[in-house]
Amino acid sequence: MSKGSKPTTELKQHLPPTAIPEGLKPTTEELIKLCPRFRVLVVGKSGAGKSSLINRVFGIVTAGVADDRPGEAMIEKELISPQNDRFLLHDSRGFEPAEGRDYDTVKSFIEARKMKPHIKDQLHALWFCFPVPIIDYGERLLEEGMETFLEQSNEALGNIPTVVVFTKYDKLVAYMQATVTDNEDPEVEARRYLQQHCVEPIQKFLKGKDISHVAVSSNPHCAHGHKELTELTYERVSESFISQPIMVSAVLFAAAEAQRMVPRVKIEASINVAKQRYWRALASSPNFWGFTILNCLHVIHTDIVEAWNFYDPCGYLNSEIFRDLMIAMVGNMDGLTESSQGSTQLTRSDAFLGQRVHQKFMAYVVDLTHVLEILFTLKGNERGKRLTRKAIKLAFTAYFESSWMRNVHESIMQFKHTIKDRDAVINKIEDLVLASGREIHMSQIVVEIPTVDMEQDEEWYY
Repeated sequence: MSKGSKPTTELKQHLPPTAIPEGLKPTTEELIKLCPRFRVLVVGKSGAGKSSLINRVFGIVTAGVADDRPGEAMIEKELISPQNDRFLLHDSRGFEPAEGRDYDTVKSFIEARKMKPHIKDQLHALWFCFPVPIIDYGERLLEEGMETFLEQSNEALGNIPTVVVFTKYDKLVAYMQATVTDNEDPEVEARRYLQQHCVEPIQKFLKGKDISHVAVSSNPHCAHGHKELTELTYERVSESFISQPIMVSAVLFAAAEAQRMVPRVKIEASINVAKQRYWRALASSPNFWGFTILNCLHVIHTDIVEAWNFYDPCGYLNSEIFRDLMIAMVGNMDGLTESSQGSTQLTRSDAFLGQRVHQKFMAYVVDLTHVLEILFTLKGNERGKRLTRKAIKLAFTAYFESSWMRNVHESIMQFKHTIKDRDAVINKIEDLVLASGREIHMSQIVVEIPTVDMEQDEEWYY
């Protein structure tokens, strides 16, 4: 961080790490133990665009899907990308529609996974991928083998979260733009065509069963549908993997972590995880079962960062230096301005002394979430690229210098509560994290961040 960055002027030395007493563990540690990865089966013929789809939604460079290598039945193989190890892919590898035995293989695989005793080994989602056919070009949506499979699939699928994905939607839109009359809207006609020639035929083979479906284009010039697919999958998973009240589903958390398309899903996941244990305790007492608030903030920080699942092989976001930067940001609520920092070195305990402990706790959670969302937006189009300190510093500084942070801190300082108002504190945090104007603030901040090469790393301070 440069000398001009206000919250870090006197943080040039790496403060010693906060010791976390035995027994105080991040909630995410337990969830990841139960379900280390979000397990998805993708079914589709060669050339269906599976690789592009996976790469885009899960933020990796190559999904390992063999769209162009038919005949390799490797559905049992677990494909894991080092760029996103919270995602596990099974591929109907080289799946040819005419081969009935291939469909038998897939059906047997699905049924076997349903019988697995541990939730981490079960299928968590299934995507059927069909390229949108142009009927006038002689293309078909379903080959004979797939028709048979769909007719027999209801019992096999059971309650597995399933989404039908119509890929290469851009080709249909382009076709409509070239063929519709001047009085017709190509987008409207494309949606009508999709319903008639794609959705309804599949519903017919599923005996009228409603299907969750989305049209997707992975063409970089007209990308479409990836966010909708992510949200729809997350919704289906939340319906199928239900947890006890006030408890977080390990599968649902894995789904939120694995996707790299929708920041709101990650924010909601981190909120749900935090509410499960530490938020409720901290909102009613400065100490948590004998541990200090700094101890608890350490695990809360870890939980929030984990939900965002950046490709961070160097562990920058969980480093003590980044934690110190966030505490320095919160310390500004006590009037620790640039001038006062000139003669006073900030420490973790300094930041959490005084009468504003709860307000600072609230600010830490909200500030960290907003900084990570800015970082997520900055890195959104950099699939497979590791996180750098330069990118983190850009996001941190952009938020610190924004009116958004000032408004958040002012709102928290004006918030009045008593020890008994635990739920009010939690609700206030949620309101600030998921504020209706969040996206507007985000776009205003991101557009003002200078365009730089974020792959070139640099030291925290120079």
